[in-house]
Amino acid sequence: MTLPVFDLCLKNGSVVLPDATVVTDVYVRDGRIARIGGQGDAGRVIDCTGLTILPGVIDTQVHFREPGLTGAEDLATGSMAAVMGGVTAVFEMPNTKPPTDRPEAVVDKLERARGRMWCDHAFYVGATTDNADRCGELEMLPGTAGIKIFMGSSTGSLLVSDDAVLERVLRSGRRRVAIHAEDEARLHERLSERRAGDPSSHPVWRDEETALRATQRIVRLARRTGRRIHVLHVTTPAELEFLSGHKDIASCEVTPQHLTLAGEEAYAELGTLAQMNPPIRGRKWRDGLWYWMGQGVPDIIGSDHAPHTLEAKQRSYPETPSGMPGVQTLLPLMLDHVAHGRLSLRRVVDMTSAGPQRLFGLVRKGRIAVGYDADFSVVDLAARWTVRQEWLASKCGWSPFVGRELTGRPIGTIIRGNVAMWEGQLAPTAQGEPLLFDATDRPQSADK
Repeated sequence: MTLPVFDLCLKNGSVVLPDATVVTDVYVRDGRIARIGGQGDAGRVIDCTGLTILPGVIDTQVHFREPGLTGAEDLATGSMAAVMGGVTAVFEMPNTKPPTDRPEAVVDKLERARGRMWCDHAFYVGATTDNADRCGELEMLPGTAGIKIFMGSSTGSLLVSDDAVLERVLRSGRRRVAIHAEDEARLHERLSERRAGDPSSHPVWRDEETALRATQRIVRLARRTGRRIHVLHVTTPAELEFLSGHKDIASCEVTPQHLTLAGEEAYAELGTLAQMNPPIRGRKWRDGLWYWMGQGVPDIIGSDHAPHTLEAKQRSYPETPSGMPGVQTLLPLMLDHVAHGRLSLRRVVDMTSAGPQRLFGLVRKGRIAVGYDADFSVVDLAARWTVRQEWLASKCGWSPFVGRELTGRPIGTIIRGNVAMWEGQLAPTAQGEPLLFDATDRPQSADK
């Protein structure tokens, strides 16, 4: 009997399937999962004994800064950092220069990404006062992850803070809208809370009420318009408690840095490297996020990878930009939390693979199952290691987690059957492609 021939076999790994984790072989043909278990010949066989094979990790919030802000990052280096950290796909944010707020800007990013991005990708379109009534058209462009609203000012020029304009955006279109929820009016009212040279005053200025007020406003508008929303980088237990009552219309994200860092130590040890929007808060807020994690309220883990050059970050607060790199450390940090018993590996998979697929309607992504894209994040759950500067691939060249000892390490990143990274070595060429979504991409007809 002739055995089937496959392109790739991941052999003897501990495979996280939708309903169980089993030690088995996974076979790939033409970029998709062709068989789980059984026997077959393959052009390439990778021994995964002792390793765990996860569905490909999807980071639904990254800022890769291209075009216009490429001193700290670009599409090539940002996506390189992604695959080095076990991430197979990203949603990239629109606050570039110029912003991604029109069809030509989306096409430009897709062209820039071709042959340069190492992972699969989609680009958000930024809502503005000028394009508010066209968002329904813009969100349907190929290669787009949907619409992003900045309710509070952050890096870049995109800002929609007025309820009337926010309502226009929500009434235009039907895909889930991503929200940066900080109340712009309160930020202006509290500017005097910033203390020159003291980044620990950042969360005093951008306080809990600033976040909660914006989240409550956008949920109220979502209810009025019947539009589903996704609240990014939630930092306060009060927001998660509030959002728990609105799960039919509002999903939400937490970040590894807000789950890991506490302001009492972070600002003393890292200074302005810990500065981001919304801010790293104190220990009680971090512990409160973990409480609501235990209640199952956050839907997604996103990195909010937002790099700046060290030169810019080393200015004196508040002249320093907010944001830190994170796409390469997202999976390692969450594996370390698994090792310390703070959440299960299956919950990490749900928040980084199945959850993004479920919320955003990704096609053939998010699970290890026959017919799905052969996207895998291969990890060593037992590996103990230290984050080193030389491991970082981001152009910005730094991380707040350098020197941190972790348990659990990405070993390989496989995207549509292509081995993008294995044991710290990148593939010869970048082979990322635009992501497909249920809302925007029609299945191919049978006669093609």
